[in-house]
Amino acid sequence: MSLGDYLAKNYLTADSKLEKKSRKRKRKDAPQSGLIIADDDALGWAAKPADGHEDDDPINVSATSAEFRKTKKNNWQTIGTPAPSSADQAAADAIIASAAAETSARDAADEEAPTVDDTGRKMESGAHAGLQTADQVTAQLKRKQAEERKRFLADGAEHSGQGKETIYRDASGRIINVAMKRAEARKKAEEEAAKAAAEIEAQKGDVQRAERERKKEALKDAKYMPVARYEDDREMNEEMKDRERWNDPAAQFLVKKRVGRSVTGKPLYTGAFTPNRYGIRPGHRWDGVDRGNGFEKEYFAARNRRRDLKELDYAWQMDE
Repeated sequence: MSLGDYLAKNYLTADSKLEKKSRKRKRKDAPQSGLIIADDDALGWAAKPADGHEDDDPINVSATSAEFRKTKKNNWQTIGTPAPSSADQAAADAIIASAAAETSARDAADEEAPTVDDTGRKMESGAHAGLQTADQVTAQLKRKQAEERKRFLADGAEHSGQGKETIYRDASGRIINVAMKRAEARKKAEEEAAKAAAEIEAQKGDVQRAERERKKEALKDAKYMPVARYEDDREMNEEMKDRERWNDPAAQFLVKKRVGRSVTGKPLYTGAFTPNRYGIRPGHRWDGVDRGNGFEKEYFAARNRRRDLKELDYAWQMDE
């Protein structure tokens, strides 16, 4: 093998056709032909192509296809979440603004707060002992309150006692049974109410109590009475006969005489006695001596005098 054939076989390659370029570049640049000697020892230090493009560079496509121009459907796709409406955007902006204002206010407060040294001894209130400014003491007290509130919220309702029953103790420290005390207080109140009712009942007379019992019996009997009562009603007639009237002319002809007894069943005084405003007869043990102050006598005299003057005045007016 000759030297020329060896070089052509191992070191000479045919020139590949260049990619199509624009018409201007094609008319300007003449086609190259022939063999190019490629040096294997270049190790990537070969000169760049004349057009300045490399194989790894991205390809920019500026022209649009005919199909993309002819289509009438919107092929744009939304990436991510859709844009919010005006109301949602305003609410979101307000939330962001308020959060930013709180952050800025907190940062400003932290910047304005005085520097507190926690290495010294603290008192029970949370402030440090020793000489310090009023701002430092205030900052220490606020920090102590914030820590206590945070710890209180972290403990929950179990340690705070919320929702639990209150425990009452007496002066000696013993636990008081609230239910028993309430029952005792209720029983005492009922006893006092019963005592007060008994005192009021004791102030009433026997006649009032008997009258009340009579009305109760009348109400019970009224449930069985007819709606209309006529002249032949025996109970009504008996009741009308038993009623006493001081000006009844036929009372002496009644066969049944009333026994001289009071409403309570005790005997009454049968002799003459001075009348009183309430029509109460004296008891059967009265000795006939009036031990009053004379008020009843003066009362009836004044009432009779007033009635007589009224009748006399009316008679004089009729005579004129």
